Amino acid sequence: MIVIVMGVVGAGKTTVGRLLGEQLGWVFADADDFHPSSNVEKIRRGISLTDEDRAPWLAALREAITRWIGEGSTGEGRNVVLACSALKRSYRQELEAGPEVRFVYLKGSASLIAQRLRARRGHYAGERILGSQFEDLEEPKDAVTVDIDAPPPEIVAEIRQKLGLA
Repeated sequence: MIVIVMGVVGAGKTTVGRLLGEQLGWVFADADDFHPSSNVEKIRRGISLTDEDRAPWLAALREAITRWIGEGSTGEGRNVVLACSALKRSYRQELEAGPEVRFVYLKGSASLIAQRLRARRGHYAGERILGSQFEDLEEPKDAVTVDIDAPPPEIVAEIRQKLGLA
């Protein structure tokens, strides 16, 4: 199974995704690592990415997801938690490489997320792109939705319960 933990910048995708992966004994991957350097530089400067900017990134992610689905010691696929914004429906359709892919939407208010971003250190994506992320966000109707007001361990417990991975 591939669980894609999605949401806007600062929603907690990496924190929650990493903890979920650790608890399940699954591989954790961060979609940020798949961005070309030109995208990283734009984000660092507070410039929103366009669909054109995101196209090679989404293609690389789709390739990785397809590979993970095909891997595994008995051919059943590799279990992976992927932290990925997946803001638009079209992006999620690109990433949905089969029934093994499930989306978990980390939902929170702009004010809470902005507060978290102001406290965050060491990441190239900051508060300057938050507005554009919310503008691009097409909230999923078919994802597991979890409110981010709770601490990460509680969020992970809720995700596991809703996905039947408790």
